Amino acid sequence: MIHVEIDPNSGFCFGVVRAIEMAEEHLAKGKSISSLGEMVHNAEEVKRLESMGMHTITCRDLDRDKNQTVLIRAHGEPPSTYATLKDKGRHIVDATCPIVLKLQERVKKTYENHPGAQIVIYGKKGHAEVIGLAGQTNGEAFIMNNAEDVKKLNPDKPVFMFSQTTMPLEGFAEMKTALETYIESEVISYDTICRKVAHRIPEVKRFAAMHDVCVFVSGKNSSNGKMLYNAAKKANSSTYFVSQANEIDKRWFKNEMSVGVCGATSTPQWQMEEAKTTIESWFNHT
Repeated sequence: MIHVEIDPNSGFCFGVVRAIEMAEEHLAKGKSISSLGEMVHNAEEVKRLESMGMHTITCRDLDRDKNQTVLIRAHGEPPSTYATLKDKGRHIVDATCPIVLKLQERVKKTYENHPGAQIVIYGKKGHAEVIGLAGQTNGEAFIMNNAEDVKKLNPDKPVFMFSQTTMPLEGFAEMKTALETYIESEVISYDTICRKVAHRIPEVKRFAAMHDVCVFVSGKNSSNGKMLYNAAKKANSSTYFVSQANEIDKRWFKNEMSVGVCGATSTPQWQMEEAKTTIESWFNHT
């Protein structure tokens, strides 16, 4: 017999669950809805929602998209997006994660109350959440993800630092130190990392180390998935990345083995269940 366990701490975070439930509630009424950007960085889950009637679009598609209802996903959007949707007469279902929404409000308030100060966002340039945060500053925020980026700043002007909610705690601490070393003026940092996401790193390390083999299920475009997979791989070298169950290789396993299945904050529970069932079907016969 082979024992397969799903990590109870893996899968959708609260913000993603909430956004998907809001979309499903609308679709259940027989109404179509357009998601502005992929609902989650998981192709299989996006396909499932699209089979229910959801469409994935960008702002460039608004003129040809016929849906009156547009959903803003958990990542959030900049103010300019809301203005565009309003101008085009669209109904907005705002599924921005409450944690991200609160962060947007803090960034905007800081920007408005401290003219001349430098707003730094520790995050990944081009990430949807970061675009939404930078939009609160009319695009004037500095996006940084490594210590070398501090050289872009004026050392004589004060800095207010925020973080994308899904960045690693260690990286935030390093960026904070780099700013305090380089900036001659005041540096005020706000640790705005979501702890439920941040704690996934030590949790996935513990889980991976508990098993002989670990299968990590995630969308290929998920930055959170890449980060958590690398953490699991460090804890257990026999960790394999798959984006769907048919990518699992039977040769990774043998009888009398303990296997762990885990995933990213954008990995649906049904995908991890599917991976578990696939592995068990090869070995556990009654």
